[in-house]
Amino acid sequence: MKLKNILIAAAAVITLSSCNDLLDIPRKGVLDKDVYYSKEENLLSSSAAMYLEVRGWEYNVQLCKNMLTDDFYAGGAARGDNVDLEALNEFSFTSEESYIESMFTTYYTLVYKANVILDNVDPSTSATAAMVVAEAHTLRAWAYFDLISMWGNPPVVDHQLSPSEYSVPNGSTEELWKMVEDDLTAAIDSGALPQKSGLNDKSTWRVTKQFAQAILGKAYLWQEKFEDAAKVFDEIVDSGLYDLFDADAFGNMFLSANDMNCESMFESVRVNDNDNMGANVQLFYLMTSWRASGGEMTIPAEVCFNAGWGFVNPTKDLYDEFAAAGDTYRRSETMKTYDEIKAMGVTVNTNVINAGYWMWKNRILTDEAVYSGWATFRDVRWMRFAEVLLCGAEAHLRGNYQAEKAVTYVNRVRSRAKLSALGSVKLEDIKREKRLEFVGESLRFQDLLRWGDAYEQLKNNGLEYPLCAPNGTVTMNPTGKSAANAGFKQGKHEHLPYPYTETTLNKNVKQNPGY
Repeated sequence: MKLKNILIAAAAVITLSSCNDLLDIPRKGVLDKDVYYSKEENLLSSSAAMYLEVRGWEYNVQLCKNMLTDDFYAGGAARGDNVDLEALNEFSFTSEESYIESMFTTYYTLVYKANVILDNVDPSTSATAAMVVAEAHTLRAWAYFDLISMWGNPPVVDHQLSPSEYSVPNGSTEELWKMVEDDLTAAIDSGALPQKSGLNDKSTWRVTKQFAQAILGKAYLWQEKFEDAAKVFDEIVDSGLYDLFDADAFGNMFLSANDMNCESMFESVRVNDNDNMGANVQLFYLMTSWRASGGEMTIPAEVCFNAGWGFVNPTKDLYDEFAAAGDTYRRSETMKTYDEIKAMGVTVNTNVINAGYWMWKNRILTDEAVYSGWATFRDVRWMRFAEVLLCGAEAHLRGNYQAEKAVTYVNRVRSRAKLSALGSVKLEDIKREKRLEFVGESLRFQDLLRWGDAYEQLKNNGLEYPLCAPNGTVTMNPTGKSAANAGFKQGKHEHLPYPYTETTLNKNVKQNPGY
């Protein structure tokens, strides 16, 4: 009887064990992260996801930043053609502004993609792993540089969040800048970031050691750590791997023919591949090309693309700044006057929202505008060596570190602009050079904020807009907004608003004042 019971119990154990084996089915469609990140091609794919995110910044980030300045009017076919751009340009935006929300979101998307790498990749396992981790540190710091300089105290997200952590509060200024410095120092000191092989190396398109140094230098400069900033910028200059581009006219530096030139510190690469041109779809240049899509202008094909939408048009204040500086060459390579485009065979057929000036340096050539302008294979320039020189000059001057280098660095930029050398340099000289050198390159708003100049320069934005008649006569017209609901307001616009969606879903985020 006992033997029978033992046999029955053994059979039951065998049966249950067999059932458990049958139920132990490997999960399908799920990759083990340790296995996944052990393969070089997967490491590079994870890194590529960050680069693709940055390439997507072109539209929202550049349009948003440029609209928040005194260099441009919103433009378009008529008032109300793009109310979001008008709201940005005229400082009547709220926390529900779509461009601001998109910009905020894309920065944190890049942070997330960087965190995935930093949480899962061991840099000690291979040279590729070390490089990818260093890239993630650099790009996360770059995103946070913009978040801090425009929002002030955004949430610190330094790892992949679990659901219980989604409501991250505002970070402190100190911990935010420390994270940026720590990220960049780790990337630079790792020795894993590539460097160009020489001045004219066009093959090194990835994040380089010098680009990481440039972001670190800017972080120091924004915190007024002038000596630290000066040393970092000097190291980039002394590397000899970058120089000001002079192989073509200044206004041609940004054409696809001059992608990856000696001045480019970092750019998003596009490939001219007719079989895959859909990957190059973007609207930035279609938005900013001269207004001709409705027949408002007639533009010869050899001048530039002739079916743009006419947003982001230069102001008279910008033109006057060039004139006051005696800066004729760089001005003509940056923006054209009515008489200059007329001499090219361009005609203005109807009234257009324009102050009589058209952007030249960011023009798209006819053969660069594919899919009727909906796509282009031109690379996106994110940082140029000229910025290193002018930031370095400011750091030396304000920190009284090696003041003579401030003069040297500024004069290098002025020489390319065909301006006479200065014997000494004041901060106002650097401010002017920075404005005129980087028109439309998304730097001015953050500069105005940190210099404390935003209110004086932007307080009248939104009161008037220009109309240029076919004969070139420009009239200024009221927008219908009063001084109370337009223009930069002190105590409010020093920071952008956290998006309404963010503050609604994350109750721990404290909104910036005034919104």
